[in-house]
Amino acid sequence: MIILGVVLLVIGFVANIAILWTIGIILVAIGAIFFLLGALGHGIGGRRHYW
Repeated sequence: MIILGVVLLVIGFVANIAILWTIGIILVAIGAIFFLLGALGHGIGGRRHYW
């Protein structure tokens, strides 16, 4: 999810498309939260680790 968010950020920046930039920021934020929660051992969506 983090990688997809970064890709959308880059595409949105290069193509100057604001909606891709916004979606990219949201995906990076959610991916980082899931990564941190998974690293701390909290279950996410029935999984013990996010990655």
